[in-house]
Amino acid sequence: MAEPDVPEVTPDDVVAGRASAAAASTDLPDPLATDDRDLRVRASDVVDPGSAAAELEAALAVPPDPSAAAFFDVDNTVMQGASIFHLARGLYRRKFFTLKDIAGFAWQQAQFVLVGENMEHVEEIQEKALSFVAGHPVAELRAVGEEVFDELMADKIWPGTQALARMHLDAGQRVWLVTATPVEVAEVIAARLGLTGALGTVAEHVDGVYTGRLVGKPMHGAAKAEAVRALAEAEGLDLDRCSAYSDSANDIPLLSLVGNPCAINPDTQLRAHARTEGWRVRDYRTGRKAVRATLPVAAVAGALAGAAAGAVAVNRRRR
Repeated sequence: MAEPDVPEVTPDDVVAGRASAAAASTDLPDPLATDDRDLRVRASDVVDPGSAAAELEAALAVPPDPSAAAFFDVDNTVMQGASIFHLARGLYRRKFFTLKDIAGFAWQQAQFVLVGENMEHVEEIQEKALSFVAGHPVAELRAVGEEVFDELMADKIWPGTQALARMHLDAGQRVWLVTATPVEVAEVIAARLGLTGALGTVAEHVDGVYTGRLVGKPMHGAAKAEAVRALAEAEGLDLDRCSAYSDSANDIPLLSLVGNPCAINPDTQLRAHARTEGWRVRDYRTGRKAVRATLPVAAVAGALAGAAAGAVAVNRRRR
């Protein structure tokens, strides 16, 4: 199989990546801070089990690792399907757009689940979503993102990938999501999963209101690598000690940037590339290949029917 084409870095990739890194934030404590408390057990502590437990926990805590971090793609890596589609469903339920629009999103989501990431679909959904949120406050999309995660995304999280993220956190490393989803929604996902933060697509806003335009381009492909490179510069990360996880050959620039790349639920091209490069591969899907081989049409039809039925049900409840 031919090696996948690695996209060239464009000026828009650089702008998008650096805008995303600038928008990212972390609430982690200073990793260089020291704790000079005397953790020896004293007789006076014995009478206060809570105090003794707290000191034991502090003594066993893993110190932060300031130069290493892990970066996780979201769609089909952390979460089954496309997060932007789940957001689109949530926006539809809140009357941001029409039944016809959500049916189109459903078709793209079904293809995404069956055959993997398609940048044209991601950009099309992104552009439509941006046009629908133009004129809305940033705070409103963040609030919708919190509701949509609880309603539609929480049960789509791959437990295996979540366990990998927890492994890095337990080692004292920071864990970031890197996704084409709007950064405000990506930050909600990261917060719900207990992660450090997120690098996502940055939508332009003026005085806290969306204009309907992007800063640069969607956080995808080479733009993800640029965002991580910029964040590493700002945070003092050693990329050779960092890890990255993705399902898509489109993220080869990101995976190639770090010392510890791993393909998660990989598409065909990424699996082949990972095998050639000796990268780790983890697949948490069950029965996916059988579905792709025997029931692709039924699966797509089912997704469309499900979306339409859900939309009709929502409309009936509103009457």
